[in-house]
Parts: sequence; C-alpha cells; structure tokens
Amino acid sequence: MPQSMPRRMRARSARLPVTALSLLQLLLLALSFNGASPTTTARAQTPATAPTANTTQQARTPIQTVTEFYKALRERRFREAFALSIYKPALEGLSAEEYAELQPEFEKLAGAVPEKIEFGGEQISGDTATVFARVGGENAQLEAITLMRGADGAWIFGDAENQEIVKRDGKAFFLKARIETHHTEVEALLLKLANAEAGYSALNGGRFADMPALLNGKPTLREDVESARTLGYTFQITVGKDGKSYRVNAEPTRYGRSGLLSYHMDQAGIQKKDTGGKPLNPQTKK
Repeated sequence: MPQSMPRRMRARSARLPVTALSLLQLLLLALSFNGASPTTTARAQTPATAPTANTTQQARTPIQTVTEFYKALRERRFREAFALSIYKPALEGLSAEEYAELQPEFEKLAGAVPEKIEFGGEQISGDTATVFARVGGENAQLEAITLMRGADGAWIFGDAENQEIVKRDGKAFFLKARIETHHTEVEALLLKLANAEAGYSALNGGRFADMPALLNGKPTLREDVESARTLGYTFQITVGKDGKSYRVNAEPTRYGRSGLLSYHMDQAGIQKKDTGGKPLNPQTKK
C-alpha cells in the first residue's frame, strides 16, 4: 500500500541514527542537532584555542579537531575532513564515479559551513568530549558538539553509536543518505506546489493550473522547481478536463541512485511508494 507522507519532523538530537538525517544534516549535525545548550560550568572548563600550523592529528584537542574539520570542509578538502570524523569508512570505499555523484552534495555542505565559529570551551570525560560552539552571530546559542577518541587515540568528530552505523553501511552510507535527502526535498517541493495550487484556485474560480501557469509570475517557486532537477526527480502536473482537479507525479530519474520512492499528489494529499521507478497512480478510493 502507498505510504502517506509523515508530518514534518522537528530537529532531533544527534543521537538519532544518522541514516534518518539528510546528508547536509549528517555532516553538520553537531552544530544543528546535538541537544540543549551547555551550562556555564561546562563552558568554562577549557579555554578555546585555535590549532597551530604544527599541530598533528594525534595532538589535537577537541576544539582544534572541530576547527580543522570545518575548515577542511569549507575549503573543499573533503577527504581530509572526513578523516577527522566517524565518516571516514564511508568515503574510503567509494569509486571515482560514486564520489563524483556525491560531489554536488559535498559542495552544498561546504557552502553551508560558516567562515567563523566561536568556541565557548570543551569538556572531556574519558574517551568522549563535548565542544561548545556558536554560529550565526553573538546572539546565537552555544551548541554542543560530540567527539570521541578514534582507534589511534586521536579525537574524531561524532559518537560511537553513529560510528557503528557508518561502519555497518560502509560506502553505501553516503549513497543511502543522498537518497533520503532527495526524498525529503521532493516532499518539501510537493507541499510548495500544493500551496501554490490552492492559491491559484482561490483566485481563479476553483480551477487549477498546469506547471507553466503555476510558475508564471512566481519567481521563487520557479527557482525551487528548476533547482529540483539536481534531485534526480522529474515532476509533472496534470489538470483535469474541467480544471477542477489536478495531480502531480514525481519519479526518480535514476531509480536506486537518485531515489527509490515515486510520489502522487492531488487535493487529498500525498502518497508515496517504491514502484521500481515507475509512476505511482493509486486507484481512487470508493
């Protein structure tokens, strides 16, 4: 049976299995999803210090590890960045073709890393550490970033629970995460199209619009639809003969690579199902 689209999920802790997060969230999870703000006591335990040119991976403090991790991402040195994290096994097994497929996702990630990250301190407890960082200006809250010691004793970005997931999936980890990212973004675009159709109908006597009419005069929606091409999905709007109904279909252009789910949306809502890449055209319920 087709699945109905779940309600929009709120941001959750980084302890959520990483395969349930978007690729961008996966790799920026520490600054976005790692729980509550730290206490004043925890912030002050270790002063923030930037890494020096002679700092080796073995000698890096947790703050220095986080600094170098984000610096390498921002400078598009992805292999060096992932070597400082639990994601290293996921990158090592990729073929040149697979790496090239993921390159646009990595580029989006690099573009999202802020140039300046302010640190409020670090807290070490055995083989785990927490770094407190602020992004988005001085009014932003400090966020807690989790690190752990790797096999060689050096600090790496991430935690043991999610490390096991990465090890289990190996090179499939990034590819699976990419597909899940596309599914999330497709569903977000479908909701925008539904809202646009509702607005069009309200102004046009209950009639709905095909894609060209819907995008006419709506630059932001047009940009969303055009940018959706990078998702590896095709979108089509079909309007009923009387103009009083519509349906939207979306299918992956490369089944198993750009996506697994096909989507069908009409006035009743959104349905999705793995149809092997074929259009989803559910029967009308009686």
